[in-house]
Amino acid sequence: MSTDASRGGAATGALLLCRAEPDSVAFAAQLLREPMLLAGAGDTWSVLVPEGRPWRDGGEPVDRVLTGWATALAVGAPWPVLALWWDADRAGYTLASGFRRPVGYVWLANGTPAGEDEAMRTFAARLGLDPVLDVQALDALTEPDPALDATARLRALLAVLTRAGVALPAGLDPGEPADRLRQAAEEQRDTRAVEWPGWREAVRAELDVVDSDGRLSRWRPWAGTPQSRALALAQLAAGLPLAVLGARRHSVGWAAAGVLLLAHGALGLAYEVVRPRD
Repeated sequence: MSTDASRGGAATGALLLCRAEPDSVAFAAQLLREPMLLAGAGDTWSVLVPEGRPWRDGGEPVDRVLTGWATALAVGAPWPVLALWWDADRAGYTLASGFRRPVGYVWLANGTPAGEDEAMRTFAARLGLDPVLDVQALDALTEPDPALDATARLRALLAVLTRAGVALPAGLDPGEPADRLRQAAEEQRDTRAVEWPGWREAVRAELDVVDSDGRLSRWRPWAGTPQSRALALAQLAAGLPLAVLGARRHSVGWAAAGVLLLAHGALGLAYEVVRPRD
């Protein structure tokens, strides 16, 4: 039987793929308050490589941490987030998009499928993959195949995603431990560190978005739209119970999700108050 300790071992690793440019991902990732490296991962895709302290030092299962992070990033931005994770016992993915329920799939270490077939079809639909060719390739990953272990399954999943523009930098391979993933990310030219700047700098960065001509000087997913206030309130409403749940379960991933949603909601309302009106 697997244990939390075994899942936090040296073989554990994870990646967060965001369907957005690195400049758009950087601010949202800062609010996770977890040291990460950020790099491009193909056309309109970025990859976050976490340091891995929650599962390495805290003993929390990597899949639970990554699901919380992916959910927080996706609800706080208008693009989907795909979490890939693996440990000594299992491997899998979680796709989060907006306020919809995350969808995911799991394989045991030897490649035995341990998820629901329908999850693959939902995954394909939410990413806009080909309903025939891509879905057939994904369905094959839900069938027994002694030649494919869990790592090979994740690589096959990424091969399908290349047709959606995903191109992971060299060395960011499923099955590698977190420290090796970070070493590979550091070797990429466009890699940047993403760290929590503190609340004062975070608020300043969120509000300092208008140039001298009154235009947005950098990307904001919902700033100035009719839905912005409603979205900010929804983020506050969703963030509070997640933060409480994370605290009760001592879950770093879900606590981070709650805090990120609360931060996005609060900063969104603050921007609505101070932004220039037409």
